[in-house]
Amino acid sequence: MARAPRLAIVGGNATRGLQLPPGEWETLDRHGEDAYALPHQIDHAANLGRLVASGCERVLAIASVGGLQPQYGPGTFLCPDDFISLAGNATMLSGRDAHLVIAFDPDWRGVVLEEWTSHADPPLLDGGVYWQSVGPRLESPAEVRHAARDADVIGMTIASECAAATELGLAYAAVCVVDNYANGVGESELTIEELEAGRAANREALAAALEIVLPALA
Repeated sequence: MARAPRLAIVGGNATRGLQLPPGEWETLDRHGEDAYALPHQIDHAANLGRLVASGCERVLAIASVGGLQPQYGPGTFLCPDDFISLAGNATMLSGRDAHLVIAFDPDWRGVVLEEWTSHADPPLLDGGVYWQSVGPRLESPAEVRHAARDADVIGMTIASECAAATELGLAYAAVCVVDNYANGVGESELTIEELEAGRAANREALAAALEIVLPALA
């Protein structure tokens, strides 16, 4: 019997429509394969629990984000090393066990950065803070200014997913793909059309990078 894959690729809007290369890894769409779960409705514990049941031990998360800083414009790929999620997260734990330190796994994150830097383009920036908003609406310019004081990119899923992964004992690292400037950072007001255009423009580069990096990570 073949050994169950130990690596899982968890994607969402950034990877939707991409044909990920086949290999010794599991793939999962955090929003669901059939119906689309809005970010605040995603059951991260159930998603990642299925990965644990299939033998996975490491998760590479791919996420679509907005850039909060002028230097992190569309087309930037960033591997965050911290996050802010002030709305709180659901937990699978009870009692004092729930007081767990949650973080991106530093060793696994280092492996992702090393393999990406050695083999793939575009460059993967090392470090940065991910701000998780509640969603599903996009943030107002005032909210973006507030987040930009302490964070570099903004999205709606990665902090909660990282927390669930840590509780389940999964090593977790993320690649954030900047599809657009967050509302108010660019020269004009953000539109959905701009967001979708940025996402489409990033798909080819993301697909090419994953084609090279995934076999090395597996």
